[in-house]
Amino acid sequence: MSEQQIEISTFDRLAEIGQADWDACACPETADGGRPRDPFTTYRFLHALEASGSVGPGSGWQPSYLTASLGGQVIACAPLYAKSHSQGEYIFDHNWAHAYERAGGRYYPKLQIAVPFTPATGRRFLCRPGFEQTGMSALVQGAVQIAANSELSSLHVTFCTADEAEVGSEMGLMRRQTQQFHWVNHGYHDFDGFLGDLSSRKRKTIRKERARANAFGGTIRNLTGDEITPAHWEAFWMFYQDTGARKWGTPYLTRRFFDIAHETLRDDVALVMAEREGVPVAGALNFIGRDVLFGRYWGCIEDHPCLHFEACYYRAIDFAIEHGLKRVEAGAQGEHKLARGYLPVPCHSLHWVADPGFADAIARYLEAERAAVDDDIEILTSYGPFRRDQQEEQQ
Repeated sequence: MSEQQIEISTFDRLAEIGQADWDACACPETADGGRPRDPFTTYRFLHALEASGSVGPGSGWQPSYLTASLGGQVIACAPLYAKSHSQGEYIFDHNWAHAYERAGGRYYPKLQIAVPFTPATGRRFLCRPGFEQTGMSALVQGAVQIAANSELSSLHVTFCTADEAEVGSEMGLMRRQTQQFHWVNHGYHDFDGFLGDLSSRKRKTIRKERARANAFGGTIRNLTGDEITPAHWEAFWMFYQDTGARKWGTPYLTRRFFDIAHETLRDDVALVMAEREGVPVAGALNFIGRDVLFGRYWGCIEDHPCLHFEACYYRAIDFAIEHGLKRVEAGAQGEHKLARGYLPVPCHSLHWVADPGFADAIARYLEAERAAVDDDIEILTSYGPFRRDQQEEQQ
């Protein structure tokens, strides 16, 4: 099978590829009727971003979905976008852009293989079973060639898997390592089982936080599937706008995204909703993978002590234990998660830069950054809430 036989194509609209072909590469494991490992690379999620106008004209994320076909069959695909800024990526390259432009270069537009606005690790080179090596090789070479032919500054692959990062590095891409905080389920039967692994002081602190949060004067519920109503999305849109305005200036997702989410994604969602006197006052939005609960958004219209910790972190742990999920990925940044049982783990990305001199400078920077991140993870883990014997066992 020669790679010369493989046809590389790009598409402005996901519908031009089709759900059957896309999902055959993105989530072939759903053939058994189960959940996808990663809900964010499914056709329904990416299409919701596109159909809602969250990506596309005016967003700075212009879809250019990439496919590799062999004998008329799509064997691999990737969520590729042309970017006119570096917002909504969560693996930051603003300093690279500033340095390149100060030197007289034009950093934007660039190419990005990613799930927009979603700092969650998952496969970025989506290959039909049996074509993993051939498909990834074709997609990497195709994306680099597109960037080079278009005289773009760079190509970036963010929140890829560790395996993809290793293979991509072997193919000549530059490997970057950052970190997030994840909670790992060590076979706990309930929340108290998790607390039993913590030091006495941390255990007491979390119990106090949960008690304060649940004494806010209302109720907190976990909702999924048909338990979620359009009214819940209307309330969550208010929460999301508040958080988006404070963090990013303007929210990334449009209101229409949440309408589409209700239609096509609510079975993938675990929504935590806090209500007081029948009025929603805060909420946290999670997406459910086959083995992982992905924490995504939080917002509120009333401030109550510890309610953020309860809705985002402790209720997520409850859900993961109840449903036998292996871990909770709580999103980008946030060392405050450490005291709540979420430990630092490495995240991976891959980068190609056209200018040889600039690429060399970035490569040297990334080497030093990887060492610093490794040290940071080791130090932060030692300050985690787990008992010493549990830390040693987990390591």
